[in-house]
Amino acid sequence: MSTREKSGCPINLSLELIGDRWTLLIVRDMVFAGKKHFREFLQSDEGISSRTLAERLQTLQEEGILTRSDDPTHGLRTVYRLTEAGIDLLPVLATLGAWGSKHRKPDDKLARIADELAAGGETALERMKAALRAEHIV
Repeated sequence: MSTREKSGCPINLSLELIGDRWTLLIVRDMVFAGKKHFREFLQSDEGISSRTLAERLQTLQEEGILTRSDDPTHGLRTVYRLTEAGIDLLPVLATLGAWGSKHRKPDDKLARIADELAAGGETALERMKAALRAEHIV
């Protein structure tokens, strides 16, 4: 995935990093499903290939959205954690979820989660960001 900027427009700059399907789904899995290991990401319903996953994780690391470290509980595994920039994507995910809940045909359970997060407003987002910081920023 190329992150060479074509313009200085903030929307363009954001889309060049997170505008493909897989990047935000990886962040979604970290935020809402607590996934931190390569194998866990591969098990997502959307069916990302291992090559695409490796490329996206590398890009997210290079761009400061997540960090990578050795898993202290298992010598052969890697742990991915969100950075502050990654945690700051929560409102983007919440807004996309609310839009999808309203304008698409989502799973009822997942739509309820999106709707509850949207209904909680800034307070709910800040509470969730604090929980993510406690879990990811070490």
